[in-house]
Amino acid sequence: MSIMKNFLNVILILCVCLNWCFTEGAEEKESGKVDSYTFQVSSLFPSSSSSCTPSSKASNKKSSLPVVHMHGACSHLSSNKDARLDHDEILRRDQARVKSIHSKLSKNNADGVSMTKSTELPAKDGTTIGSANYIVTIGIGTPKHDVSLTFDTGSGLTWTQCQPCLESCYSQQEPIFNPSTSSSYQNVSCSSPMCGNNSSCSGNNSSCNSGTNCRYGIRYADGSVTIGVLAKEKFTLTNSDVLDNIYFGCGENNTGLFNGAAGILGLGRGKRSLPTQTATIYNNIFSYCLPSSASNTGHLTFGSDGISGSAKFTPFTSFPIPSLYGITIVGISVGDKKLEITPTTFSTYGAIIDSGTVITRLPTKVYAELRSVFKEKMSSYKATSGNGYFDTCYDFTGLDTITIPKIAFFFAGGTVVDLPGIGILYPLTRSQVCLAFAGDNEHIPAIFGNVQQKTMEIVYDVAGGRVGFAPNGCS
Repeated sequence: MSIMKNFLNVILILCVCLNWCFTEGAEEKESGKVDSYTFQVSSLFPSSSSSCTPSSKASNKKSSLPVVHMHGACSHLSSNKDARLDHDEILRRDQARVKSIHSKLSKNNADGVSMTKSTELPAKDGTTIGSANYIVTIGIGTPKHDVSLTFDTGSGLTWTQCQPCLESCYSQQEPIFNPSTSSSYQNVSCSSPMCGNNSSCSGNNSSCNSGTNCRYGIRYADGSVTIGVLAKEKFTLTNSDVLDNIYFGCGENNTGLFNGAAGILGLGRGKRSLPTQTATIYNNIFSYCLPSSASNTGHLTFGSDGISGSAKFTPFTSFPIPSLYGITIVGISVGDKKLEITPTTFSTYGAIIDSGTVITRLPTKVYAELRSVFKEKMSSYKATSGNGYFDTCYDFTGLDTITIPKIAFFFAGGTVVDLPGIGILYPLTRSQVCLAFAGDNEHIPAIFGNVQQKTMEIVYDVAGGRVGFAPNGCS
């Protein structure tokens, strides 16, 4: 009888324990603490159909432009097969962009735009455009002429190719803008303050004389070049957003790797960037959302209308290249483990957020720890060989769903940003899906790249000196 009583007591204790453990897990789940994502492998890849799925999130925003992947189903440029890039070329150009940022930093080269009356090749470099994945279409001139431009937070000047091409123009999908057909086009004189040499202009030492046209020149680290005249023109963003007297570069001599786009939409911090020029209209605020795949659209929105109330903000920090947006990273977590990051890990060389860099770059030691923890938590999946800059890849052949550890970034001001699942992996093929981060030299800035930004609404409140992150900004 006593044996039976002891047995029942043991069972009772076990039941109490099991009930407590189950309740503990339920409370943790209810608190919203999630350390992993489970999703379909197919969601990592563009749709196999040729259809485009527009984002529903942009329809309720004023002053908003669709953002599309240049080579996806949503882009009218996608028919240009010669301009399409394979993954190797995308990563090669991405590394070239990173190197150009480092080169400008070592030269303290401001925004890389030279302003002069000379027609000589500019002496200073711009930030290499890289793979230039995302484009928007705007109208230039009267009547408006639509051009598709790569939008870039690392560029301080908007420019497009112009007829006549005095020396050469690269091949672009759309007709080249001809300023002689526009009634609102004006060349900018060298006497204009927008042409003068100063710290934010980073021009050559030559001076402009009154009565001559101001010229600009940008030479990119990959050898691409645009040279032309600085001009003013009417820009049409939407039917209700028509902007007069916008300064831009009218490129008469352009060569290089621009993937068929007509030019660059400069969203950097320079005085000639579009956000700065339209500050009285949009309060120097813009936001964008990069779509999850090439079969979806995102948006680029000017002004504060429609910005998500769930956005978490962190202050911008000063950066030696003034056209770039500096941020402060104070921590990173992988699943339930926070990496061993000290206050000086990122503070010495800083960090930036950049729409044009594809893969987030981290200091070598930080990346090594992130990779180690990630691999430990992915040990149940089949590892496979790396590819170029990727050294942590998996074979998901035959799997419908996967579970990966959540990765979160901790920024200054107590802001914690959970990366979306699509922002953690880079899919080459189903049999080679890789961790979308790379290690870089300890003595260079970290770069928060565009893969990690996918589907988040990224809010640049330049006037307020801060950048915000909100989940589910687009599909």
